[in-house]
Amino acid sequence: MAIYLDHAATTPLTAEVLDAYVAALGVVGNPSSIHSQGQNAKRMLEEAREAVARSVGADSVEVTFTSGGTEAINLAIKGLFWARNGATTTRVGQGDVSARPRPRVLIAAGEHHATIDAAEWLGRYEGAIIEEVPINEYGTIDLVALEAALADDVALVSILMANNEVGTIEPISEVAALAESRGVPVHVDAVAAYGYLPIDFHRAGVAALSISAHKIGGPVGAGALVLARSATVIPLIHGGNQQRGRSGTQDAAGAVAFGVAATAAVTALDNGSAEHLRVLRDRLIAGVTAAVPSAILRGERHNRLPGNAHFTFPGCEGDSLLFLLDVAGFSVSTGSACQAGVPEASHVLLSMGLSEADARGALRITIGHSTTEQEIDAFVAALPSVVSSATRAGYADQITTLGR
Repeated sequence: MAIYLDHAATTPLTAEVLDAYVAALGVVGNPSSIHSQGQNAKRMLEEAREAVARSVGADSVEVTFTSGGTEAINLAIKGLFWARNGATTTRVGQGDVSARPRPRVLIAAGEHHATIDAAEWLGRYEGAIIEEVPINEYGTIDLVALEAALADDVALVSILMANNEVGTIEPISEVAALAESRGVPVHVDAVAAYGYLPIDFHRAGVAALSISAHKIGGPVGAGALVLARSATVIPLIHGGNQQRGRSGTQDAAGAVAFGVAATAAVTALDNGSAEHLRVLRDRLIAGVTAAVPSAILRGERHNRLPGNAHFTFPGCEGDSLLFLLDVAGFSVSTGSACQAGVPEASHVLLSMGLSEADARGALRITIGHSTTEQEIDAFVAALPSVVSSATRAGYADQITTLGR
């Protein structure tokens, strides 16, 4: 059986969540219906919304359920942009719009592609001007550059709470304070951080925050945009106004499963799960560094997600490492699962200043609450021979041999 070390891509559905999900799927009733069965479904839905809200220090009215993190990010970025630009612009033709009063969108370099692609779409079709704020060699945003870029014509700022590839935790409170001084709303992509870092939405002082259930033992297809009472978004989806900023019949069963996973994640954090993961992560980092001295840890050494270890291996291709580790019985990743199968260097590492050659030999190893010391030790023990085989010349020789 393969050892799963790719928890940042998705996490196993927990037994507790699965039981709640299956039970909720058997409940008949549209939450918008006024009969008793519909109201029963609505009660389940709203109790789940309250659970998700509690998990991030928000009010239930501030939680809009979505189909996942990607939709939540799109709703935040596009919805805030449209709301901030009001009704003063009119579309002349596809991609041809009159001047926006707040055309600029600031995103940190190295963001998830859900953010990058949503912002680029605004630039292509809605007249937005997209500007990247640089990050340093560890993946941390340059606050001086951000402050210089902020102005009255900025529609919004979007930034990861923690980088989904290299794990670096961003200075969200400082970003929010700088943006607030210019009256600019901030969207935080907390998908990678959710369940691994404590989140207090009200204290953070941001306008919007995106999260996803399948990163914390919940089901795929359930996410949420947490939207401050003071913030406004223009919806992506119209037709019923069932939720604030989003129309459509709500998935009560998915919300119930999300709520159970959210409650479990917060309870685990309160009981020291993050510290437990840090100990395992540091064991992994120390083991890899000792077993393969040429390996280079990327991202902040300590100010990183507790379950994340990201390395580059000079002379190797990340895809080669991934393939050979998979054959050896280990599931890891080269970066974001959303870009899996795309043979190109990580845009995150390039933004951190690495050359394309150095950025190609990357591995992201992410652990979760089910990971054991024995699994980590087994991975470390298998790694040296894999790295040796995955050097560009060595891997070519192996493929030739396998092809005979």
